[in-house]
Amino acid sequence: MSEKKFDVTALGELLIDFTENGHSDQGNILFEANPGGAPCNVLAMLTKLGKKTSFIGKVGKDQFGSRLKDTLEEVGINTQSLRMDEKIHTTLAFVHTFEDGDRDFSFYRNPGADMMLTKDEVPMDVIAGSRIFHFGTLSSTHPGVREATRCALDKAKAERIMISFDPNLREPLWESLEDARREIAYGLGFCDILKISDNEMEFMTGTTDYTKGVQILRETYQIPLILVTLGKEGSRAYYKDWMVEAAPFIQENTIETTGAGDTFCASILDYVLEHGLEDLSQDQLKEMLTFANAAASLITTRKGALRVMPSKEEVLGFIQSFR
Repeated sequence: MSEKKFDVTALGELLIDFTENGHSDQGNILFEANPGGAPCNVLAMLTKLGKKTSFIGKVGKDQFGSRLKDTLEEVGINTQSLRMDEKIHTTLAFVHTFEDGDRDFSFYRNPGADMMLTKDEVPMDVIAGSRIFHFGTLSSTHPGVREATRCALDKAKAERIMISFDPNLREPLWESLEDARREIAYGLGFCDILKISDNEMEFMTGTTDYTKGVQILRETYQIPLILVTLGKEGSRAYYKDWMVEAAPFIQENTIETTGAGDTFCASILDYVLEHGLEDLSQDQLKEMLTFANAAASLITTRKGALRVMPSKEEVLGFIQSFR
């Protein structure tokens, strides 16, 4: 790949995740305000791994928006393309965590500032100056920001920038699931790297046989690398005619799964940046998945993913501790 200003630029949502953090003396649930949003979680991990990153999105010109901007700069994500809306407040999400670490979301986003990004606010030079462009579908739930996302995708494709896609399905944010399915399908038509969860694969293909699901996707979309995350069952990479699996790293001290998929995704992108996408071997795919699974496992033991991403040395040491 030629020299670029940024390794990865991501477009999408940046918000505050209010996560449960114990109870007050009166027995009320206490919430901690954590910076969140899948695209920036991905960028935070990539930055921790030494990559140059940039974010395109919008927050409100309010206390939460200012805090989010400061946090991105603190972890090393470039914010030159972060806009601040004068009228609409920063998007908020309240996260309920179940005993097994899984989550349920309640969003305050009708509207939220992340929805207000317009195509005129998308910096084409930043996209052109990146090695990878990464996006999800939360920037396609409403017409204005959907147009901005598609404009960015068109630019990335025209510049032959590698495109990474994580559907990140959040059902409550869609007017209908058919809208969600249509926008995921649109993203599938652009990406070179797809990170998709087991439930998203079932949503798009109607099967829990994930190899069959990949075959269904490949009948329509030419996606060189497909990663399927399987939660406590590990992950798979589908590349050329191969399917490579890697076992999970199960821990007793898991707190929550927020950011695990994003940490996994970032680790994959880091590996592709280092090794390319053209001639990966099965051993390399296994190495890539193992690192990504371990990094994702580590983040489940920490609150507030964006600020507490593990270093490469931490992940490698963690892998060794399991051997």
